[in-house]
Amino acid sequence: MQIRQLFHGHPQAGRSLRRTLVIYIIIGCLLPLVLLSFMTYSSIYSILENKIQSGINASLKQEAASLENTINNLDFASKQFALDGQIVDEVSAFLQEKQIYKKSQIMESINKKITLVNFTNPYLGVTAYIMPEAADPVLFTNFSIGRGLDIGKLPPFMNYNGASYYGPHKTMYSGSDNIVFSSTRIVRTPDERKLYVYLETNYNLFRNILNQESYGMKVSHLLVNEHSQIAFVEDKDTPADIQTTKWYESSQVSGEYEGYRLFRYTSPQGWQLITAVQNSTFNSEIYLWLKRIAILAFGTLVFALLLALFIWKQVYRPLRKVNVEIVRMAENREMPVAFTNVEEFDLLLGNFQDMKTKINELINAVEHNEKQKSRLEIEKLLSQINPHFLHNTLNTVQWMARMNGQKEIDKLVTLLVKVLQYNLGKQSIIVTVQQEIDALQNYMELQRIRYDYEFEFNLYVDDDVRGLAIPRFLLQPLVENAIYHGTGERQGRVDITIRSSGANTVLLKVEDNGSGLDPQTFEQMLTEDGDASRRGLGIGLSYVNRLLKRFFGEHVQIRLEGLADVGTALTIEIPKKTKEDFND
Repeated sequence: MQIRQLFHGHPQAGRSLRRTLVIYIIIGCLLPLVLLSFMTYSSIYSILENKIQSGINASLKQEAASLENTINNLDFASKQFALDGQIVDEVSAFLQEKQIYKKSQIMESINKKITLVNFTNPYLGVTAYIMPEAADPVLFTNFSIGRGLDIGKLPPFMNYNGASYYGPHKTMYSGSDNIVFSSTRIVRTPDERKLYVYLETNYNLFRNILNQESYGMKVSHLLVNEHSQIAFVEDKDTPADIQTTKWYESSQVSGEYEGYRLFRYTSPQGWQLITAVQNSTFNSEIYLWLKRIAILAFGTLVFALLLALFIWKQVYRPLRKVNVEIVRMAENREMPVAFTNVEEFDLLLGNFQDMKTKINELINAVEHNEKQKSRLEIEKLLSQINPHFLHNTLNTVQWMARMNGQKEIDKLVTLLVKVLQYNLGKQSIIVTVQQEIDALQNYMELQRIRYDYEFEFNLYVDDDVRGLAIPRFLLQPLVENAIYHGTGERQGRVDITIRSSGANTVLLKVEDNGSGLDPQTFEQMLTEDGDASRRGLGIGLSYVNRLLKRFFGEHVQIRLEGLADVGTALTIEIPKKTKEDFND
């Protein structure tokens, strides 16, 4: 009942293994990610920011280089039209010629040259010679230009290498709304008339230069002319006063203004190209990285929960089996355990099975020892046939023998009384070797008188073993057996040897010169409890065997050496012990 209560008792509420396991696994999975993110955030942020800035600056420089190249091309082309002597001479001749036919021929020649230059310079768009004071200001052109052309109304951009540049503005070509850059250069004629060559960029060149695809994000371009005025704003939502941004240094290439990141390129030609990016757009890649980290953390959390659940199931099922085995032990301790096929738990169950086996062995040993003890006590009681009455009777016989002068009877009865007092007395079951030898000598003298001195008795005892402790009444059954098997038609002899056989063992040896005892008969005498094993006072060798097992356990060695017509030698080795050792 106590065992059942022990296994079925309810422990006090404590920490849940499942909750603890889940918490530890979540911490184990998330902590490295959190630490790694925390430690690398500033580095990743700086890397991504530098990457984005580098990409924007590279695209900005590429656009600025294209714009510079466009202006240089306009400069080169305008010089061709304004400074080339042949074209200038033909234009001067056209202005001075009065005949319509010749003027048409000169016009045709000039138009061919304009077409040729435009063909060899595909970046050019509208090309025209303009005389502002004339009734029709446009003298020559490759495209149709409206009559309302007024150079003074064009948005100024800069003056560069003797030419004036305008834009970005709508093209003067009447059939298009494209945004272009334009330039004018004075053409000097012999009569000093006010004449200009007007050039525009190709109709889609400006749109190709300022291309947002190269940035990979939404940006807004701003062009600042040489007078630090905004000449062009690509996105109307961009703050109009963004040009008021204070640049701390003339070489500064980036800054911030009202939620925008600004990147500037200052051209040697005198103008500036600014790229404005909203902070939300600029940080979109960083936000995307943070979002991915958050998704990864959430995925790690879900994985940790699933992993914890899986591990819990793998642990909980074997734990239940272990609990079942513990409960089953209280009900049936002989039943073998059922293993779980999990190495660690099977190791635990294997140890539990070993514990069960040892417990069963101990219980069986206790039961066996109790039975043996009871049998020894019964044998002891059976051997004590009213010892008080027997002693009184023997004492009466002893006094009668002395009164009648019967010395031999007196000696015989005296020896018998001593033997009975030792064997049937109430002294301790543990005695010294010397006490056992004294009692044995009385017994042997009694036996020699009984057999009329037909055998010899020799005793060899080392002095260092006389004080050692042994169970009482150990040697007498052995000697009694030797007398029974060692006496016959020839003179018998019984030799007893007690000596040390090692540092921790004592050797007890009883030899006779009788007809010999075969091992089968010896084993039968050690185990059986019938009449065949009883001699003399009725205590056989089986008693000696049980007595040795009772006090020395498995540390006893019993050997038999016997030959026919030669004799028998019975040897017993037991541990060296004192009375204090048995009291412990």
